Amino acid sequence: MPSSAFAQSSSTMDPRVSVRNGIIEGQYDSGIAIFKGIPYARPPVDQLRWQPPRDAENWEGVLEAKAFSPACMQLPVFGDMVFRADGQSEDCLYLNVWTPARRGDQKLPVLVYYYGGGFLAGDGSEPRYDGASMARNHGIIAVTVNYRLGVFGFLAHPGLTSESHRGASGNYGLLDQAKALQWVKGNIAAFGGDPDNITIAGESAGSISVSAQMASPLSRNLIAGAIGESGSIMGTLPAVPLEEAEKEGARFGERLGASSLSALRALPAEKLLEATTQPDTPRFSPTVDGYFLPKPPADIYAAGEQADVPLFVGWNSRETGYQFIMQGEEPTPENYRKKVRTLYGENADRVLEHYPGATTEEVVYSATALASDRFIGYSTWKWSDLHSRTASQPVYRYYYTHPRPPMRESAGHREGESGSSSYPEPEGAAHAVEIEYIMGNLPYNEVYAWTREDYKVSAIFQTYAANFIRSKNPNGLGVPYWSAVNEDETPSVIHIGPRTVLRDAQHRERYRLLDQLYDSRP
Repeated sequence: MPSSAFAQSSSTMDPRVSVRNGIIEGQYDSGIAIFKGIPYARPPVDQLRWQPPRDAENWEGVLEAKAFSPACMQLPVFGDMVFRADGQSEDCLYLNVWTPARRGDQKLPVLVYYYGGGFLAGDGSEPRYDGASMARNHGIIAVTVNYRLGVFGFLAHPGLTSESHRGASGNYGLLDQAKALQWVKGNIAAFGGDPDNITIAGESAGSISVSAQMASPLSRNLIAGAIGESGSIMGTLPAVPLEEAEKEGARFGERLGASSLSALRALPAEKLLEATTQPDTPRFSPTVDGYFLPKPPADIYAAGEQADVPLFVGWNSRETGYQFIMQGEEPTPENYRKKVRTLYGENADRVLEHYPGATTEEVVYSATALASDRFIGYSTWKWSDLHSRTASQPVYRYYYTHPRPPMRESAGHREGESGSSSYPEPEGAAHAVEIEYIMGNLPYNEVYAWTREDYKVSAIFQTYAANFIRSKNPNGLGVPYWSAVNEDETPSVIHIGPRTVLRDAQHRERYRLLDQLYDSRP
């Protein structure tokens, strides 16, 4: 059983904690204890490749937890990702803990954060997810979790389904997250945490993961609250039927000359990863596997079968650009109408009522809004809307509006930032820019010339999050009042920026229209 108190090594000043698998030794850093690279499951290698995660094995002696583990296997697809990990490996199921506790009986609130990256990339060592600020400044134990990605995390295959006594395959990355959550539930008291006050959070694919964990019977009873930043499994990277995913997995194996499961498992990890770069390779996505997800997530939420917990959820004001609608065409009214008709056919006029484009300026604005909603705004709205209607707990919805400042002169262009364009981009917060703000990690990112205003916005956003993690209500001293969308007859949304203000929910009819059109969307 986990120890109820911190111990200190007789030869060093480093903290030690006894968890269920053995003793670990971390490091103190300015008033907090940090434990990196703690195994929460066995390495998913050899015959355990494409298997649900197994319990970590016990170890003898003291396990040094002072360095981040390898990242999970992935390609360098996002230029804004910075890892502190020791390379990458299939052996990657580790987590990291930042705790302000000095003893193990403090019952501090716990944050478990899942990284984003489209289920293709990401790592718990990324500085923007660092848990030190939450621990040091807000008394919260923060945990980041590594989970399998891409073909290693989401391959479904007829052979895998057949060998599973549950008749399921795929979703290994989501199963990793659930396993890590079970580990936290069983061990976090040893770090001073309250196992009954665990909030899960994430951005983009991490937010999608949070919505999936809330829906899954494997994890929905382990959490007390949830934070979702931009994205849900109900629209962005949706769960596909198992049969469809199996066909794609079998086709992938055949193209590699591996017609059997044993042949696929015999392939080196690097060869599998390289094969995913080939044209027409399927995108390995979550599946409705009958186990982790017993039915489509939207059906689970509509029936009120998800975790009945408070939800803190929202998205950014400019998640992506108008170029994703225009596809290389000039943003003229005529070109815009053609693009909308291509996307929505006989429903184009209805779409244009909510996303009008009578002038080039209006086209740039509306195409940006439509692209952002198609990408991630709609799915996040769908999650908040369903949960607010079928759960008994409050849903707090935000709209994040503050863009990053300019890059420092010494920093070059990085992927994810606006490129050159003859048309001005609408003002607003791009995808993923809020992470450093909500986690209190602006100092870790030296690319941008942070201002006093940025630190003000970060303080507000992080305070809201910390209040929510502690009490499941974002309100408290020093921040504007924020009401839940399901609290009043007229839903309200907090607009977070230099001037943070509560406003009536906007664009409800726009999202209801997209909801009607979603099933027929290309």
